[in-house]
Parts: sequence; C-alpha cells; structure tokens
Amino acid sequence: MNTKQQLYSLKTIFIGMICAALIQCNNAKKMNIDVYETSENGNAFTLIKDFKPADESLTIKVNPAEQFQKITGFGGSFTEASAHLLNKLSLTNRKKILDAYFSEEGANYSLTRTHIASCDFSLSNYTYAKVENDLEMKHFSIEDDKIDLIPMILDANKTSKEGFKIIASPWTAPPWMKDNKSYVGGKLLPQFNDAFALYFSKYLSAYKKEGIDIWGVTVINEPHGNGNNWESTLFSPKEMTDFVQNHLGPKLEKDNWGKVNIFGYDQNRAGLKEWVDEMYRDEKSSKYYAGVAVHWYESTYDYFPDALQYAHKKAPNKYLIETEGCVDSEVPKWKDDKWYWQKEATDWGWDWASEKDRHLHPKYAPVNRYATDIIGCLNNYVDGWVDWNMVLNKQGGPNWFKNWCVAPVIVDEEKDEVYFTPLYFIMAHFSKFMRPGAVKIGCEINHKEVMTTAVQNPDGSIVVALFNPTDKKYNIAININKEVKTITIDSKALQTIVIKN
Repeated sequence: MNTKQQLYSLKTIFIGMICAALIQCNNAKKMNIDVYETSENGNAFTLIKDFKPADESLTIKVNPAEQFQKITGFGGSFTEASAHLLNKLSLTNRKKILDAYFSEEGANYSLTRTHIASCDFSLSNYTYAKVENDLEMKHFSIEDDKIDLIPMILDANKTSKEGFKIIASPWTAPPWMKDNKSYVGGKLLPQFNDAFALYFSKYLSAYKKEGIDIWGVTVINEPHGNGNNWESTLFSPKEMTDFVQNHLGPKLEKDNWGKVNIFGYDQNRAGLKEWVDEMYRDEKSSKYYAGVAVHWYESTYDYFPDALQYAHKKAPNKYLIETEGCVDSEVPKWKDDKWYWQKEATDWGWDWASEKDRHLHPKYAPVNRYATDIIGCLNNYVDGWVDWNMVLNKQGGPNWFKNWCVAPVIVDEEKDEVYFTPLYFIMAHFSKFMRPGAVKIGCEINHKEVMTTAVQNPDGSIVVALFNPTDKKYNIAININKEVKTITIDSKALQTIVIKN
C-alpha cells in the first residue's frame, strides 16, 4: 500500500470514528432521564440537574431483555399507634402525612400491612372474639379498630388515586383458643382450628362492610414468637401448613374469600428453607398458599440472598414479600438527619443475640440498612417490600410493651410538629417510581459496595435505583442497549434514575 493509499485509509477510519462518536452522542441525547437524590449532604428526594464531574467512574449496564419477578408494590403499615397519633395532630398535619405517603405527589404507597386485633404497637391488648368458646363467632366485633385504625385506612384510600393492597396479620389467636390462655406465647389448641379459620373470615367480612378490601393475610405474625414479650402464637412449619391446608384455606374458599391471598411464615429470612419446604411439600399444601412473607430482623446488614433465592426456586410462581422491617430497639432521633446516615443505631441483637449470632448485629446506619435491604431483596426475587409503622412519636411509640422503634415520620403530638426523617425519602425512592406490575430487569455495576437495581414499568419507563454508601463521589455511565448517559452520584447518597425514551 503506497503513502497515498495509507492516508486515504487513515482518513476513512478517522471519519468512521467521528461518525461513530456522533451517533453515540445522538443516542445519548435520546435517553431522557430525571435523577432524584437523597444524601447525607442534605438532598431530600431532590431533582438533580447539574452534574459536576468526579474523579472516579463506574458503569451501570441495564438489560431490559433480561426479566425477573413482577413487582407487587412498596409501602408501610397501618398500626393503631400510627392512627392514634394522626388523630392527635391538627387536621392540617394529619393531611400532610397522609398526602406524603399516599398521594401521587408523595411516596404513592402501593402495598401496605395492618394487624388483625392488637399487636405491640397497639394501646392495649384486645381481640375481636372476647366471649370465650364462641365457636360461631356470634359476638365477633371490630369496634376497637373504629376509633383510630379504620379511619386512617379509609382516609389513605381517599388520598390514593390508584389505591393500594393491604396484607393483614394476626399477632395472636384469641387467648381462649390457646393452650396458655394468654395473649403472649402459647399454641392454638387443635379443637379451635375451625374457630380460628372462621375468625379470619369474619374479619374480612367486617372490614369489607367498612369499605376496606383486604388483599392478603398471613397466618400469624412471627410464628417463632418474640421471646414471649408481646402478642404471639407459636406455630411450627407443619402446624401452620396443616392449618392452612385443612382449615383456613378451605374456609376462605367456602366463604367466597378465595381471591384473598394467604401468606405463610412471616418471620426472619434465615429460617426460610424449612418453611418453604413444608409449605410447598405437595400440591395439596401449596394450593392455598399465595406465597411467603419475610422480615429482616435476623441481621442489620445481611439480606440473606441464598435463602431468598431458595424460596423463589422452590415456588417460582408464588409471591415473595418482605412484610416488616424497621429500626427496632431505638428511640428515634428528633430532627437529626445526620444520625440516620451514621453507624450508630443498634437493634435487639446488639444486647440479646447469642454469641454465635452476635456478628449479625453490629451497629449500622439506618439509611444504609433500608437502601441495601430493598435493593438486595429486589435483586433476589422479592416482589414487595413493606415498612413497619408509618408514624411514631418522639419516644418511638405508643407501644403497650414499650418496645420503642423508629418510623419514617416522627411526630410530637403535644406540640403538633412533624419530622420527615431521611427514611421517608428512602422509601419514596422506590415506592413512587417502581409501580405495581413493573418487571425487575437486568442491572449490573462494576463495584463491590455501590449497589443498583432496575425495573421496567408498565408504561415502558425504566427506573434505576443506585446506592452509594462510600465516602467517594462517582461518575456513573448508564448503558442501555448501547445508549449511554453519564451522571454523577454524591458520596453517601441514594438516587432514583427515571429513564423515558
């Protein structure tokens, strides 16, 4: 090849490179994105438009063709404690909180939970079946819920444009049905299996009459118990599955509640294997189970991906929903955003875990725990994630057992003041844009600590969640079908990236 030919060849290659670069730039412009950030530096679900370059770069690869579970929703729980506090606030602040959780302008919660009769976050112990040996539930009554709890749910329904699903959980069977005749601990006596199944049916009917549809129920909250501290009823995996297969499932089916989803387990993830093995032991047992419910209290940092994957593989077409998680065993920090980003929180295991399990309960940053767990769950087949109390006071209650915890919204009911903690904004990053019916899609990042996940909504928009717990700021190149858009994420920050082509 002579010099002239070489120059012509180099010119052709150079022009091709320029064209390729122009095409890439044009493609990048086609990627229309909005970026919202919550960070230790003060952003609170803030729309970011100005991206200042960082020293280091990472790449997120999003693959819409790689599809996983369908999303059921995100949200929090209606408790008597939260409802009682809302009733003590001014109408302005009550509406402000409900709008923040359920309006389209707010977090737009789509999946919620509530308790059947009393729980620890009630003002006192109560049951709907107060008359002993009332096997036909002739005296069944939900009057205790009509002061605080039901009005909160009804007002949330009025606030929500699209509506939301409710999962209801009993903490205990009525005490007279149990071997210890107590609200706390004990087991359901076999002779009351049918009465307890009827108790569920009566609850669904009573709430229906109040204008509240229940989408799902769990058999019992935390069947392993809670150290005999507050309301509980103990079940083994076999006892629960036998109850569902032979009593609860058939009763709800007979009473035309067959579309109400029944969830098994409803406790920490490390015990999942033995529970799903029993729940789905055969067609007769699994037919009545819609899925499994899990909590996060086994660890402050581990989301147990192996257990979640095992549960999914055992029954790929069943729901896998996280129904409870919160910053437990802590009195909330009032108007101190920094605390929620610092590794100073402790949980029940800090004081009470056994020596072999103590390593699972180190101090942690509440924001990190929420963001890491939700992203980790989504990346391991969980389709719904529900926070615990929506509203608590400065003490972390009210709670009849004084089991103080933290909620995303804290109030001073005496002074009529409201504090939206960073946890509220973390929840909104997922609930507002990852909508029911979205599909989890392929999403990878080339970093061990920075986490990401992505879904594609029914309207075609792609939503990427990106959590950076490190002290470094990064450039982030988002790559979707060879289209690239570069943004930056601050240190100690969570971003939601909404992509509309």
